[in-house]
Amino acid sequence: MHPYVVVDVFTDTPLEGNQLAVFTDGRALSTEQMQRTARELNLSETVFVLPAEADGDVRIRIFTPASELPFAGHPVLGTAFAVGELVETLAEAKAVRLETGVGVVSIELDRSGSRIVFGRMEQPIPDWAPYERADELLQALGVERSGLPVEVYRNGPRHVYVGLASEDAVAALKPNLGVLAELPAMGVSCFAGAGRRWKTRMFAPAMGVPEDPATGSAAGPLAVHLGRHGRVGFGEDIEIRQGAEIGRPSVLYARADGSSERIERVVVGGSAVLVARGEYRLA
Repeated sequence: MHPYVVVDVFTDTPLEGNQLAVFTDGRALSTEQMQRTARELNLSETVFVLPAEADGDVRIRIFTPASELPFAGHPVLGTAFAVGELVETLAEAKAVRLETGVGVVSIELDRSGSRIVFGRMEQPIPDWAPYERADELLQALGVERSGLPVEVYRNGPRHVYVGLASEDAVAALKPNLGVLAELPAMGVSCFAGAGRRWKTRMFAPAMGVPEDPATGSAAGPLAVHLGRHGRVGFGEDIEIRQGAEIGRPSVLYARADGSSERIERVVVGGSAVLVARGEYRLA
């Protein structure tokens, strides 16, 4: 038997946010079994926890239904909540260090009694470049233009950003997912807002995720993107709302410290709740 929990991430309300399955002991599973199990569960991501190999508390592997990811935001945050509550040696820890495919990621944990109520992860600082197929992308989204340069960021996964005129325009998007899936594997993050409040939708059909309820790995680069183009100040926290159109409302918080010339730190935070436990029998 292989025990797992289901965590709703970037929400404090069960049955909202982005679902995540966390297998708390993945040692007996092969890579093929991990991938097939993730496909069986068919959530945005599934995590398998393994013994640490470096200076982390545990090592994790992250799978979408279609492929393995070196890093992703809601799996990292959700796993920190899961191991921080279920692993005896971490039951009172104020931070958890997870070994991922891009290195060790530290997550600060706020606790209320035995429960974790909020977490903040320091994400890898992304690199970025103009997106060379912007015209095709805009056509697939059904929009004429982006309010900011269409750029692709990478902090493990790749996300390309398209700015729209209003939150209503983001909500009204009906992209051609078939065309999006033919573009290079990436997430497409569409956003609108002002000041510290922003709305996003993220489409990643090439990675087996037609639309994601909450994308932590895209939240940090969005804060960088907005800061680089003068829409928010560096060091300011922004609130990102996502997932309402697919019935999974989520709230993420992000901040980029530094300047346009030098990004010093990227932090993404949110809540999560454990909503289910189960076991898989694979033999």
